[in-house]
Amino acid sequence: MFTFILLCWFLGLFFFWKIPFPRKRENLTLDPSKVSIIIPARNEEGNLKRLLTSLGDPSLTSCEIIVVDDHSEDQTAQAGREAGVTVIPSAPLPVGWVGKTWACWQGANQARGDLLIFLDADTFLEPWGLSKILSTYGEEDEGALSIQPFHKMARPYERLSAYFNIISMAGVNAFTPLGSRLKPSGAFGQCFMCKKKDYFDLGGHQIVRGEILEHLALGKEFLRTNRKVRCFGGKGTLSARMYPYGLGSLIKGFMRSFATGSHAISLVNLLMVVCWITAEASLTRHLIQAVLSGSGTDIVRWVSLDVLFVFQMHWMLYRIGNFGFLTSLFFQIPLLFFILIFSSSFFLTFILRKTRWKGRVVKTGGTAASS
Repeated sequence: MFTFILLCWFLGLFFFWKIPFPRKRENLTLDPSKVSIIIPARNEEGNLKRLLTSLGDPSLTSCEIIVVDDHSEDQTAQAGREAGVTVIPSAPLPVGWVGKTWACWQGANQARGDLLIFLDADTFLEPWGLSKILSTYGEEDEGALSIQPFHKMARPYERLSAYFNIISMAGVNAFTPLGSRLKPSGAFGQCFMCKKKDYFDLGGHQIVRGEILEHLALGKEFLRTNRKVRCFGGKGTLSARMYPYGLGSLIKGFMRSFATGSHAISLVNLLMVVCWITAEASLTRHLIQAVLSGSGTDIVRWVSLDVLFVFQMHWMLYRIGNFGFLTSLFFQIPLLFFILIFSSSFFLTFILRKTRWKGRVVKTGGTAASS
């Protein structure tokens, strides 16, 4: 078992080998006036103000910004209007769509730019962040670019999301030592950029209208049609504080989507992640048994392996969020939280076949509905 766990530690190195980050170029080749930023927003009044403020890059004021108000019950639309951006009230949600895909589709149909950037309302740009995104896309000017935001947290409970963040990054299969020789399995949803022509040629969000994790499905469509998908980490470019409203919001957020996401990633990648998680859980069990038995040799062996995982966790987490070293040192706590939430999410997704998000009931059996 010791050998198996050690081999699984190396799996962690494989699927998290190198995370590229967007970089700003001095001479921006893209014309900002041809860029439309589309923000789907439902009950995002506070988050939206922060995002729109962060988009105020003085060199990029000609970008079109569209907020699609997805039947919000707060002042989301007013926040957009006060910021001077275009606000589109969403039409009634059609059968078969989920709220975000419907909002994105409406925004894309109203956009004037040749390039589309879809941004979640709970993200915000770091200084020169938008310039970095446009510069990075302009390096190749093709396919889709997606960015996973750097997770900024303020309260201890938010650090329980450590494994969800790691697996979200590992699940796209984009950060292995094989680099571009291995195609990603999808894209990130909080920031997705592509040409408008490619978007509508594929069918855009209309072809993924019933998907809870629409970004994975849309990324797959780009790949299926031999269009490139490039995935980046958001450190220094794009950040998010995902669930600032208490532990309950964090639990609901990950229960909504995580089992579905695991079902969507490639089988090989899923097996690697499962082995890595199993190894950490097994390590914890053997470490406890060694301490209880009082065997000095066993304690040294399992503690040494535990230290390896602690530093591997820290090596992973410092690139994707401000988790701090204590989260890695006591990785068993977020690990247990992950196992409990994943099990509950699996039950909701594949047994009850529905979940609830922002006041809507969303079916997970392939057809979306709302109430």
